[in-house]
Amino acid sequence: MDEALLRSLTPGVLAVLVRRGADFAAAEDAVQDALVEAVRVWPADPPRDAKGWLVTVAWRKFLDATRADTARRRREDRVEDEPGPGPASAVDDTLRLYFLCAHPSLTPSSAVALTLRAVGGLTTRQIAQAYLVPEATMAQRISRAKRTVSDVRFDRPGDVATVLRVLYLVFNEGYSGDVDLAAEAVRLTRQLAAAIDHPEVSGLLALMLLHHARRAARTAPDGSLVPLAEQDRSRWDTDAITEGVEILRTALARDRLGEFQAQAAIAALHADAPTAEETDWVQIVEWYDELARLTDSPVVRLNRAVAVGEADGPRAGLAALADLDDSLPRHTAVAAYLHERDGDLPKAARLYAEAARRAPNLAERDHLTRQAARLNARARH
Repeated sequence: MDEALLRSLTPGVLAVLVRRGADFAAAEDAVQDALVEAVRVWPADPPRDAKGWLVTVAWRKFLDATRADTARRRREDRVEDEPGPGPASAVDDTLRLYFLCAHPSLTPSSAVALTLRAVGGLTTRQIAQAYLVPEATMAQRISRAKRTVSDVRFDRPGDVATVLRVLYLVFNEGYSGDVDLAAEAVRLTRQLAAAIDHPEVSGLLALMLLHHARRAARTAPDGSLVPLAEQDRSRWDTDAITEGVEILRTALARDRLGEFQAQAAIAALHADAPTAEETDWVQIVEWYDELARLTDSPVVRLNRAVAVGEADGPRAGLAALADLDDSLPRHTAVAAYLHERDGDLPKAARLYAEAARRAPNLAERDHLTRQAARLNARARH
């Protein structure tokens, strides 16, 4: 049984059912029943038209469930005549499904989970493992999301910005368990880029590829974080970098700059530097200025302070940092780094220790703790 084929067909089949009148939750259940039937039947009797077979069986499953539910008799009147499978536009259907899953009525976490379930084809168990939550908790989250969008028709979907934000959130979750969410986000964004001509979709895909290219060098054999400046650049994926840069160039040439293109441009400058010392920090600051103009984000301004510290010296970076709220996530860690660069090691050590206590995850906490210990050891000697 070709599981990859089943997963690739699932979004299009689900979208066909929804487009024909099935509510999202019932359609998703019917498609899952059809997939189970495919696993049982296809090894001995593979169909000539795999998607058409799934559409037909899923529609029958939906009709059976609808007829058994007296509360849905009005819908039964509309769907009594079973349509033939026929050819369907998989790209268009999948695209519609993206927008439905990223509907603004959903919370970001619910939209991400629903996108992974409906478009990514992941099981509830796989998504739960990736998010490190119990399967029952994730099942409830997905079920609530499906109920929320059940009454949403395709003429009231989310917009491109919402879809991209959901995919960006999926990518930033990283990976754990048996599901690599970063790779899954790249796969989903490739699908969207093939279906819609939009420079920000290309910008997001380029950004993902450029960041993902550094993945192998981001952690040491013991699992500890390796800062960008200390990474072994020979371990970076040059093919992914080349592809990401080319996609970015094509997007930028359209002169419709957006935040994901600006972020990708910053990532491309890091990827282009043979060594950390050769990084073009002046140009990176300029791109952060563009990004701040586009987003007015304090997090962007925090990252800009680091770039200013590299381009113009640590005191310039600290001056840029002084304009920001010190309650921002990672503000203390940035302050520690800049004070270390400025030679104030005792203060930097104290700030690293404080940042470790505020760290959002174990890997980052351990990294910051080691930084504090390193500076304290230097102070003793």
